[in-house]
Amino acid sequence: MIIALIGIIVGLGIGFYLPITFPAQYSLYLSISIIAAFDSIFGAVRANLDNKFDTVIFTTGFFGNAFLAGMLAYIGDQLGVPLYYAAIVAFGVRLFENFAYIRRYFISKLRE
Repeated sequence: MIIALIGIIVGLGIGFYLPITFPAQYSLYLSISIIAAFDSIFGAVRANLDNKFDTVIFTTGFFGNAFLAGMLAYIGDQLGVPLYYAAIVAFGVRLFENFAYIRRYFISKLRE
């Protein structure tokens, strides 16, 4: 757990202090990819609470979901069809379901 926290702190530090910018035209693709990545993170926390966490599944899901969601948004943009809505709905629903599970888990632990 300590290693994960150190990794988060180092990652946030790098993210805030490196002057990386993206063109505005990529903001849609990047935002969808970030939502997919957050879905993977919340899924990993849930799996860890259930003692079912697997590093390979998390890593492939994190990068695979982010890439697939970004590509879905890009292809939809090229076709003139807002396919990114599908990614928003799918990952949004899973994100809130995982968050609700995590929240209920910690509330039940606090009540014990």
